[in-house]
Amino acid sequence: MTYQKLVDILGDLIIQKPTTMPWGNRSLLFRDPDGNLVNFFTPVTPEALKKFEG
Repeated sequence: MTYQKLVDILGDLIIQKPTTMPWGNRSLLFRDPDGNLVNFFTPVTPEALKKFEG
């Protein structure tokens, strides 16, 4: 699994495992080496996908 590879690399820097948010994005939160919060996300519900059409 890709997520497990990230856990192996980032360890305790992962703040939130991949989670589908109420507004339809799937999000993963972690901290970079400088402590900045990084949010990787992608729309996954039909409603959220519509916002990114274009």
